[in-house]
Amino acid sequence: MLFRQLEYFVALARERHFARAAAACYVSQPALSEAIRKLEHELGVPLVRRGRTFEGLTPEGERLVLWARRILADRDALEHEVHALRTGLTGQLRIGVIPAASGTVTQLTDPFCTEHPLVRVRVETSLRSRDIVDRIRRFELDAGIIYADGIDTDGLTCTSLYEERHVLVAGSELLAGRTAEISWAEALELRMCLLPKGMRGRQLIDNALAGRGLVAAPQLESDSVATLLEHARTGRWACIVPQPWVSTLGPTAEVRVVDLVDPVVTARIALVTTAAEPGSVLTTALAGTARGIDFATVDRIQL
Repeated sequence: MLFRQLEYFVALARERHFARAAAACYVSQPALSEAIRKLEHELGVPLVRRGRTFEGLTPEGERLVLWARRILADRDALEHEVHALRTGLTGQLRIGVIPAASGTVTQLTDPFCTEHPLVRVRVETSLRSRDIVDRIRRFELDAGIIYADGIDTDGLTCTSLYEERHVLVAGSELLAGRTAEISWAEALELRMCLLPKGMRGRQLIDNALAGRGLVAAPQLESDSVATLLEHARTGRWACIVPQPWVSTLGPTAEVRVVDLVDPVVTARIALVTTAAEPGSVLTTALAGTARGIDFATVDRIQL
């Protein structure tokens, strides 16, 4: 059994198409197909359901692709460990980030890259916490920044980063005469744009409203916090966002930021990595960097 055969098998499971998998592996389609056939012969079980096109993995294939991903991840971790012993950390670190943390992930990646200049980091944003956890378990991501509460992190190492709270950002004229605090009922009187239903940040908002017998009916929804803030910047909209995002607005007279009270809505943001031992030197280093940062300051940024 060769690592190359496992790489082709994992690529086919990911792409679900022979030609795309072959292109991703920089080989011809016949070469990829033949390598997977040899793998099936060596294992003694069918891995792929074949017809005129790819029809999916067999039950055996669905089980064994998990082992293939794990073996390849362990191989990569071994190579990173060897390089680290000789020349320092190298390789690629893949991080998945929820939208709420895409504005603060820099506080982790910047010092990490400064400390380990030979490591390449790829950050994927706009992912949901559950998707990030699933992809870490499938070895498609190395680490993630997620909403920690209410997510099954069994088998993962969870490092708390900070507690975010939600604030209202609205055009200055919309908030004329109001204090630095606003109730949820008063907030809903404004022209509102919010994250869409199903996203964790929106669930936190809807739960807070439900506790007061209220329901949000925003005229505009977007899965991008940056898009919500840009609408607020016009002076004609209001949005509810995690407080650390306020710093991205910069000095502006068009908007104000006020606290939402009764209740104050908070959520725990955490870094998750696999808990397997021996662990990856890259994720171990990332967690070490995270523990050395005072993330508590991100919720004290003021406009």
